[in-house]
Amino acid sequence: MNKTLPDDLLLAIDNGTQSVRALLFDLHGNLLAKAQQPLDAYTTPQPGWHEHDVDAFWQAAASVCQRLWLAHPQARPRLRGVAVTTQRGTLVALDREGRPLRPAITWLDQRKATQLPRIAAWWRAAFALARVGGTIDFFQREAEVNWLAQHQSELWGRTHKLLLLSGYLNWRLTGRYADSVGSQVAYLPFDYKRHAWAGAHDWKWQAVAARPEQMPELVPVGARLGEVTSEAAEATGIPLGLPVIAAAADKACEVLGAGALQPHIGALSYGTTATINVTLPRYIEATPLLPAYPAALPGHYNSEVSIFRGYWMVHWFKQNFGQLEQQAAAQAGVTPEALFDALVGTVPPGSLGLMLQPYWTPGMRNPGPDAKGAVIGFGDVHNRAHLYRSILEGIAYGLRDGKERIEKRGRLALSELRVSGGGSQSDAAMQLTADIFGLPTSRPQVYESAGLGAAIDCAVGLGLHTDFASAVAAMTRSGRCFEPNPQHAAVYDALYEQVYRRMYPQLAPLYAAIQRITGYPKLD
Repeated sequence: MNKTLPDDLLLAIDNGTQSVRALLFDLHGNLLAKAQQPLDAYTTPQPGWHEHDVDAFWQAAASVCQRLWLAHPQARPRLRGVAVTTQRGTLVALDREGRPLRPAITWLDQRKATQLPRIAAWWRAAFALARVGGTIDFFQREAEVNWLAQHQSELWGRTHKLLLLSGYLNWRLTGRYADSVGSQVAYLPFDYKRHAWAGAHDWKWQAVAARPEQMPELVPVGARLGEVTSEAAEATGIPLGLPVIAAAADKACEVLGAGALQPHIGALSYGTTATINVTLPRYIEATPLLPAYPAALPGHYNSEVSIFRGYWMVHWFKQNFGQLEQQAAAQAGVTPEALFDALVGTVPPGSLGLMLQPYWTPGMRNPGPDAKGAVIGFGDVHNRAHLYRSILEGIAYGLRDGKERIEKRGRLALSELRVSGGGSQSDAAMQLTADIFGLPTSRPQVYESAGLGAAIDCAVGLGLHTDFASAVAAMTRSGRCFEPNPQHAAVYDALYEQVYRRMYPQLAPLYAAIQRITGYPKLD
C-alpha cells in the first residue's frame, strides 16, 4: 500500500468457516489490504458434533485487524465504517453478563434433538393436511436450541441471549445485542418472508425452545448497528466510535460482491457448501418449504439451492487421494491447485462416463435426508484423474438441477453465471461449469467477494454511494469469462439428461435400504 490512499476506506471482517479475514476496500471496490488467520479451534467432542470456542472467533477477528494496522498504519484514520459477514447458522449462547456459556455449535454440527416441544393440535392437523408434517419434525430435530434445552437444561436455563456468529461479533464491536436481518439463516423463529422475527402466534415459537426475549434486535441491511466501543477499539485497533453497518451472511454478500443483482444472473458459490442463488424482489422457494434467504440487498431475497458438502468433496479428494500432487507441488515450488487443474485436463469432458451424485451429506429436501453420495460407471480405464474430474462435474450437475428448479419456480431464465468461492480460482472448474450449464461463466475480479459485498452494504449505509445500483456499478467488476464449448456442452447435456437426472430416482430405494439396515445416516 502506498501513501496516496483514498480518503474513504471501508473495513470488512469476514469470518468464514476456514479462516477470518480483515479486508480493506476503497469506494471503487479495490482490495487495498488483507490480513488472514486460519481457524483451527474446531472440536468434535462426539462423532457428528462440530463446535468452536466462542471467544476464539473474536480473538481471531481482533488479531487480523491489529495485523492490518501494523502493516498499514496510515489506513486507520481514513476508515469510514466497518461491516461483518460470517458463516451461516453457527449458534452462540450467552449469559446475562454476555459471557459464552458453551462453545459455539457450528453449521456443520449434525446432532439432533429427540424430545421435541409440543405444537398445538390444530397446527399439527394443518401440517398433516398439507403433507408437510415431516418437514416440521425435521426443523424441530435440527434446531440446536431444542438440543440444548433437552441435553443441557441447566445451561439452557441460564441462556440470556441466542446469537448467530454475526450477532456475536457485532455485539463485541458495539456492545449492543443487535444483528442484521441479512444474517438470519438458521433454525430459529425467523419469518423469511417478512424479514423479521416470527409473529407471536407463529408455529415456530412452539416448535423451538427459544423465547422472544432471547433474540437480538434485528436491523435492515445497510442500517447502523452501533459504534465501536472503547473495549472493542482496544482489542482490534479499529478507531473508537467508528460506525458498524449491518451487512449479511457470507453467501448473500458473495452474491452482492459478484454484482449478481438481476434475475437473469445466477450466482454460484464454490465453497464448503456449494450454492446457486438468484436475487429477487419477491419471495420464491426454489425447493418447496425451504425458505428463500435474506439478500444483502434490502427487501430482496436469495432463492437458493445448495449442496451441503459441495467443495468440501474437493478437499476430501485431496486429503485422501491427492498426496502425489501435494508432494510434487512442494518440490516444484508451485501451488497444489495448479497441479490438480492439470490433472483435470488429462481427462475428457464427461470423465468417460464416470458419474458422481454429490450428496456426501444429504439435505432436508435436496433431494432428501436419506440420500447418499454415489459414483457409477467405473471401468478399468478410470483412475484418480477421472474421479477428481467427476467430483467437479457432479457438483456442477447438482447446481444445474438447482438452476432449473429456480427457473421453473420463479418463471425466469438465467443467461449468465458468476462464480465465487475457492473453487472459482480453478480454470478447469470454471470451464466445465460453463460447459455443463451452457452459459457464459465469469468470476469476480476481486476474489474476496463476500468481503466486497459487506463493504458495499457499508458504503451505501454510510451514504458514500447513493444507492445499491450505483455502488454495485462502481465497486464490482467481472474477471475472466469462460464461454461454453459447444462440443463439450453437447456431451454434458446428454449425460445430464439421460444419466444424472435418473440417478437419484433409481438409487433412492437402495439408499432407503442402506439406512434401514445400517442406521446410517441417522434420521432422528
